[in-house]
Amino acid sequence: ENAGKYEGMDRFEARKAMVKDLEDQGYMLKVDPIVHSVGHSERTGVQVEARLSTQWFVKMKPLAESALKNQETDDRVNFIPGRFEHTFTQWMENIHDWVISRQLWWGHRIPAWYNKKTGEVYVGMEAPKDAENWEQDKDVLDTWFSSALWPFSTMGWPDTDSADFKRYFPTNTLVTGYDIIFFWVSRMIFQSLEFTGKAPFRNVLLHGLIRDEQGRKMSKSLGNGIDPMDVIKKYGVDALRWFLITGSTPGQDIRFSYTKMDAAWNFINKIWNASRYVIMNLGDMPAPVLPEKSKWDLADRWILSRLNATVKQVNAQFEKFEFGEAGRALYNFIWNDFCDWYIEMTKEKLNNGTAEEQANTKNILGYVLDQILKLMHPIMPFVTEKLWQSMPHDGKSIMVAKYPVAHDEFDDDTATEQMSHLIELITAVRNIRNQANAPMSKPVDLIIKVENDHLAEMFEANKDYIDRFCHPEKLIIGTDVETPKLALSGILTGAEVDIPMAELVDLDEERARMKKEIANLEKEVQRSEKKLGNENFVKNAPEKVVEEERTKAKEWQQKLDAAKDRLASLQDA
Repeated sequence: ENAGKYEGMDRFEARKAMVKDLEDQGYMLKVDPIVHSVGHSERTGVQVEARLSTQWFVKMKPLAESALKNQETDDRVNFIPGRFEHTFTQWMENIHDWVISRQLWWGHRIPAWYNKKTGEVYVGMEAPKDAENWEQDKDVLDTWFSSALWPFSTMGWPDTDSADFKRYFPTNTLVTGYDIIFFWVSRMIFQSLEFTGKAPFRNVLLHGLIRDEQGRKMSKSLGNGIDPMDVIKKYGVDALRWFLITGSTPGQDIRFSYTKMDAAWNFINKIWNASRYVIMNLGDMPAPVLPEKSKWDLADRWILSRLNATVKQVNAQFEKFEFGEAGRALYNFIWNDFCDWYIEMTKEKLNNGTAEEQANTKNILGYVLDQILKLMHPIMPFVTEKLWQSMPHDGKSIMVAKYPVAHDEFDDDTATEQMSHLIELITAVRNIRNQANAPMSKPVDLIIKVENDHLAEMFEANKDYIDRFCHPEKLIIGTDVETPKLALSGILTGAEVDIPMAELVDLDEERARMKKEIANLEKEVQRSEKKLGNENFVKNAPEKVVEEERTKAKEWQQKLDAAKDRLASLQDA
């Protein structure tokens, strides 16, 4: 401990002094410059040098063997994604004894004392009774040793009879980053097994790191860190939560993006505006109650069926911790099905329907909004609470309201199929009008040529929707109708829609457009054929998935045939 004349000198100055002393005393025989790697402190940039010292270790082999053995029992820890269990196993199989003492100013003191007179070492949970004769070790425990005690020490351990310990230990799911599987997760597992005889949790959900827009890890040295409080101040905490929860995949890194934050904010704004519209129409009515099923029209049956499918998908994806997939299902249902279609379809009944139709529509609108807000609440807690409190509801808080569950009686494949035909028709007509620069105010004739009477009857039964969304001056529906050559056309599933526009149609442009449509359809047909021609897909995929692909292939082929027929008629024009 006594460095003599070098005592107290800076290490670099001491080295220079030593070299000079060796040279002055004739002991320096030779100096050879060498190039080697020198570690530097991540925080200060100062050179780090190894120094031999006495440390405390934990013998790891028996603890690691216990952790590995436990993975073969019903008490095993499930890693999500599953590939990270291999990482855990590798570390346990190749473990080294763990040095647990640290030379820091803070932390749990090492529970070791040295007798001032005899040098005897005492280790225990409590200090020796004759404390004046003992000196406690100045080192502290490795922070990961202390944090590994967290799952059970916070529940009252070592008092295993405490109410918290009995109720909450083991816990259900730990959420943490994949970069500390070894540092924290593995140590919680083997310490819990050692001290309680049980694994600390059932699941470990491992998320990735948040990187900057260039994919770099955020760090002080790069100066690319983003303060989440700044993001919250600009976009709100719900938008940030939506981006983080739905924009990531378990175990994968995520790049922060202001463009995606803008999209998250826009989505919340869409929900807010749609909710305010519904709430305005609900007025001071009681909490929504679904009317009898016999009073649901096609749009009602469809939106409730789509809601039910979304509830099933969201709950299934949440169970698998696939929050991104759950978010996509919610986004598509809320933005497309509910906002863009169902709300628009209810406006006619709300404005011009009978009192009963208005009441039924309000109740269904309110019910669907209530379910949407509850589905979104775990991800967007603040916006959904505010909106739910503003609408007719039962209960004190959405936070303790019953989470949506699926209702099999809502499933309606017929309504889903019929509405898909109507949406496809309306979308095609809108595209044609846009292409021809013919606004909705311009009267046009609408000719719908269908392949079978069943589809014709469906369009006839839903003329109200066609009138509202397509605004035809004259509507013709049938299986044997004459298709005008000077018209703009849209190819639908099992049908073709034509809008005669002799004065607007450029035949060359229409032929070119139809050729482009044929090329796109041929790609879809080839994709389906390739997929169905793959024996592994047909053999291993669920029967429902294979059947859905066969149906798609048939529809693509029908559309392709219709497009070719339409092009042939244009070639003769």
